[in-house]
Amino acid sequence: MTGIPPRVRVTADVPPRRAPTVTRGIALPGAPIDEADAVYARALRRSQFRLALGTVAGFVLVVLAMTLAIALIPEIDDVVLWGLPLSWLLQAYAFYPVILVFAVLYLRTAVRNERRYRALVDRG
Repeated sequence: MTGIPPRVRVTADVPPRRAPTVTRGIALPGAPIDEADAVYARALRRSQFRLALGTVAGFVLVVLAMTLAIALIPEIDDVVLWGLPLSWLLQAYAFYPVILVFAVLYLRTAVRNERRYRALVDRG
């Protein structure tokens, strides 16, 4: 075992952590956060979380309603388009527009929440 160098423990001084600096609503490392900014940030996070939960709940309800409609209305199978029953086409393609609508609604509302937050921070 002559070819293996001995183990060496490497240590370094770790500088103390500083609170981030807030400049015009943007947190920068090294400056204290104002209590009002912290309250606004918590309110924004809660608002975005409620929005996300509401969007997911609405999406699940719409998808369940579409699925139940396809399963419980047997007349849908009597309609044939391009050689396929309508229920198959609905299952294959009808969910994509629903996803797109919920994505656009979520995005617009999230951007509006962010804009309101920035307006509050800039005013304060």
